[in-house]
Amino acid sequence: MDATVKPLRIPPEMAIYAEKHEVFDLLQSLVRNLVVDKPEDPIQYLIGMLKKGSVEVPRVILLGPPAAGKRTVTRAVCERTQAIRVTVNHILKEDPDFSGQAQQCQDRGEKIPSDLWIRMVRSRLSRIDCVRRGWVLEGIPRTREEALSLQEAGIAPDHVVILDAPDDVLIERSLGKRIDPETGDVYHVAFMRPESVEVLKRLEPPKELVTEELVAKQLHQYRREAHGLLRTYGPHLCCINTDQPHLDVCAQVLSYVLMRHRSSAPHTPRILLFGPPGSGKSLQAGLLAHKYNIMDICSGKLIKAVYADESSMGELLKPYLESGEEVPDSIVLQILVARLSRLDCTTRGWVVHGFPRDVEQAEKLQESNHTPSRVFFLDMTDDVAAERLSLRAVDPVTGERYHSLYRPAPSAEVKARLVFDPRDSESRVRARLREYWEQVSMLQAFYPDAIHINADQDPHTVFQSIESRLVGRLPKTLTDAKESQSE
Repeated sequence: MDATVKPLRIPPEMAIYAEKHEVFDLLQSLVRNLVVDKPEDPIQYLIGMLKKGSVEVPRVILLGPPAAGKRTVTRAVCERTQAIRVTVNHILKEDPDFSGQAQQCQDRGEKIPSDLWIRMVRSRLSRIDCVRRGWVLEGIPRTREEALSLQEAGIAPDHVVILDAPDDVLIERSLGKRIDPETGDVYHVAFMRPESVEVLKRLEPPKELVTEELVAKQLHQYRREAHGLLRTYGPHLCCINTDQPHLDVCAQVLSYVLMRHRSSAPHTPRILLFGPPGSGKSLQAGLLAHKYNIMDICSGKLIKAVYADESSMGELLKPYLESGEEVPDSIVLQILVARLSRLDCTTRGWVVHGFPRDVEQAEKLQESNHTPSRVFFLDMTDDVAAERLSLRAVDPVTGERYHSLYRPAPSAEVKARLVFDPRDSESRVRARLREYWEQVSMLQAFYPDAIHINADQDPHTVFQSIESRLVGRLPKTLTDAKESQSE
């Protein structure tokens, strides 16, 4: 369509649907896999990918020196994400097509050829369980050469985790390692003792002889290859110090694995700001609108603007505003929806504050297909909010705002002419705060993914907290991961 002849109107429902179902990310992932794998029949290949549901599943490489806790962390991650744990032993034992050749090399004491090893890894990861549920490669690749060969074969992880600790800690862990013969779980006599007395009694030392010299040699060999691995996986790499409780290590790794990399898909910000009176909603909305060129929409100002333009809707508002009555929700929603449906809002995005004030209004807003992509609650105590509002005043000559504590008048002359808004009296502010807290718990339940920000900080610090959660993608929750794998 020629935009110069007839402007292209994009219904807001299109962008909301595309972002809700991550259509652009889906297309990006399909094209990336298509270019990497280069199938003879691209259409059937894409259909197969969509049927397998393999577009967004965990693809993780977890590396580290001996005794860094790779096995423990990998099992924890796989248990929480339902991904398939893949180790060197698994590949050698579970692949009948190649195990004979690989076993012959091992029997002769030779290294498995790189091309054979890469084919074995790729064959294992192409099985239906890894395709549908994702995978975690534990200790693979071992060298930069292997890493580059995996990339050439199209095996590209979304996340790479390297566990590490000082050599003296790793040596101590290796010497104190104990194994449960029934489950294969690894424990340590000091750092990671089992809670069950029965498990503790049946623990055994590793079958292979472990000495300090042997561990030091293994660490030296690992460190010699680690630098090349770091260079290979730089953009997707996360290094975690494992010289801390293993539960903390597992939590950090899981948090990183569930983190989603920034997407190049188009994104139209649709932001709702909630907060008690005095929390700075108007200020933060103005900062967001200025930096990201989105529309700042305050429901109160919007109603006054519609009333002032003397349109038919303004005439409808007239009796309510002149009598001081509250404007019905149906009229407010009609005005807000009309504003959000304009071209500037649908193409540039918006930040709304002052609406909705309760769950009924939130439900009506959602029914209108104007769904927010981010919801923020600016949290603040009543005492701080009352202090912010009840002590502020305006200079009627210059229009400047002042505050008795935060921004006092520059001179006695200015101070003498300051005007205080009667609505900012402490009694009326406390009443507005009570109204807010009566509704906030239900609004928080209606928006369970909302982000809470401490508003009792410098305004620019608050803005940075909002901005950091606005530009990045929301992390994938464990519930989302399990639902996508069960479909």
